[in-house]
Amino acid sequence: MEGAALPHSEDLTLRSRRRRRREAWPQARGRPHGSRRFAPHHEVGATASDFPTVQSRSIGRRGFILALAGAAAWPLAARAQQPAAVVGFLSGALPESFAPVLAAVRQGLQEAGFVEGRNATIESRWARGEVGRLPALAAELVARRVAVIVTHTLPAALAAKAATTTIPVVFVVGEDPVEVGLVHTLNRPGGNVTGLSNFMNLLVGKRLELLVEAVPNANALALLVNPNNPNAEPDGRSLQAAAQALGRRVEVFRAASEGELDTAFAAIAEQRLGAVFVNIDSFFSARSGQMIALAARYRVPASYPLRLFVAAGGLMSYDANFADAFRRAGIYAGRILKGEKPADLPVLQPTRFQLAINLNTARALGLDIPAKLLALADEVIE
Repeated sequence: MEGAALPHSEDLTLRSRRRRRREAWPQARGRPHGSRRFAPHHEVGATASDFPTVQSRSIGRRGFILALAGAAAWPLAARAQQPAAVVGFLSGALPESFAPVLAAVRQGLQEAGFVEGRNATIESRWARGEVGRLPALAAELVARRVAVIVTHTLPAALAAKAATTTIPVVFVVGEDPVEVGLVHTLNRPGGNVTGLSNFMNLLVGKRLELLVEAVPNANALALLVNPNNPNAEPDGRSLQAAAQALGRRVEVFRAASEGELDTAFAAIAEQRLGAVFVNIDSFFSARSGQMIALAARYRVPASYPLRLFVAAGGLMSYDANFADAFRRAGIYAGRILKGEKPADLPVLQPTRFQLAINLNTARALGLDIPAKLLALADEVIE
């Protein structure tokens, strides 16, 4: 009958059946047995936080999406936080005179994908013409644990090679790197050293030809070398051979200090030598002003190894394009930072050379530079 009370035994059976359904419900929804979140509203101890709501499910999905986004961004953030590659730069010269050299290294590194201040740092050391300081400066870079060392001048390259057998070294020198012991062969350097050679010793003959053309009456010439530079002997032999082929005589003068430079130029003038051939050396570059002044005082025409001498008032120079050489060295350093081995990178050779003539200096010396020679010049300073 409708509304009649159930018998006591049936009431117990119904309540038992409801209890079993209530206890089985959380497991059917994938929740642990007895989870309070899905407890029936009449269960003792249930609270509002125990019930699933649209808001709580929305927050859960949003949190899950944010977590996925964070996980995806983590590798990018990790890469952005990687420490910058530290590139060492070692030079025997003055930073005031060779700042463009370091700028060219930066350009090359940038072309290889390494920008200073972003993912690369450059630690530079300058010996300022004092070759004896180079071993200690090289040791500083090794202690700094740089990833690669770019060197300028032969003594700097030799100092870096002596300081480490593990850190890659990229040199720019004017000498034959095989002859001076930097590498085993040009195509397969071996070890941890490679780079670029301007082969200035091979330019000795060309430089001498140009000097003789500018000063045709100079039958006897002076060669000025720094005895502390390893290039003094091999370059001296090369010049002697070239001079003999042109029917000229060469006297060798050595200078490793300001006082010795004064003495050398005074002796050159006293012996009435027709011109002076200045060998490439970082000490000479650091004392370019003194050398140009001495040449002007004694009225001695001079051929210099680098354009910077001509820009400062020297008569003439013939050399490889140094900016391009160090840009290519920077590219090599970048390739090494990316994982290439210096032993597998062949020694590069120059592709561009430049003749510079200072007509103001020529007039002061009473020289009439032939029109043919002026036409060959890449730069004429007037």
